[in-house]
Amino acid sequence: MTPKAKSPVIAAIIPARYASTRFPGKPLVKIAGVTMIERVYLQAAKCKLISRVIVATDDQRIAEAVRGFGGEVVMTRDDHASGTDRLAEVASRLRDIDIIVNIQGDEPLIEPESVDSVVTPLLESSVEMATAARVLSNPAEIESPQVVKVVVDQFQNALYFSRRTLPFYRDTTDSSELIHLGHIGIYVYTRECLLKISSLAPTPLEKAECLEQLRALENGIKIRVIQFETQALAVDVPEDVEKIESALKLLHI
Repeated sequence: MTPKAKSPVIAAIIPARYASTRFPGKPLVKIAGVTMIERVYLQAAKCKLISRVIVATDDQRIAEAVRGFGGEVVMTRDDHASGTDRLAEVASRLRDIDIIVNIQGDEPLIEPESVDSVVTPLLESSVEMATAARVLSNPAEIESPQVVKVVVDQFQNALYFSRRTLPFYRDTTDSSELIHLGHIGIYVYTRECLLKISSLAPTPLEKAECLEQLRALENGIKIRVIQFETQALAVDVPEDVEKIESALKLLHI
């Protein structure tokens, strides 16, 4: 008999820093009595395709909070320039993990089904990296450099990411034909792909746009883009906590 293929081990890693310019201590803020990092952790644990959830942090306060609710935490160096580098440090230690999901630590309402949908391409094909996007309908978002745009090819692989409005429609006057995709910052990588990206030097377009994902594209790594209907609410500033608590009430969570 042919040996049964081993199922890949998929881990969600949540990078969590205490220091934040706009919101210091953000991972430990209480949202309806529960810390944000715990809420993100619990949502990640609901993903059907994920077998392990890890918080990656350089702060003992966050580590203690995670251990306090029974979560797994890995301490990392405190000199990482990005969350990707923090994930890569964890990935370099955990050789038994095949696929890594980078889940943002400031989205306590992230939908497990959406996360699973970004993991799926890596299980069904030779895709090394995947991310997500949503259709933008608000003109202010389309024009905003804070909202990253992405354009894709016929196979739903990213062609480019930019803070500028993409694509530029020169002649189209029918607004129904104007489609702009806003990038959603969830990433899924094979372990080898993540380690490769982290080992590469920052690239010209990455530095120009201040967008790490361009390093992958500039080095020939394809990124599959999965479209979401909506984007989960994120906590960027203290005022956002009230919005999340209101949403929790509507969802009866």
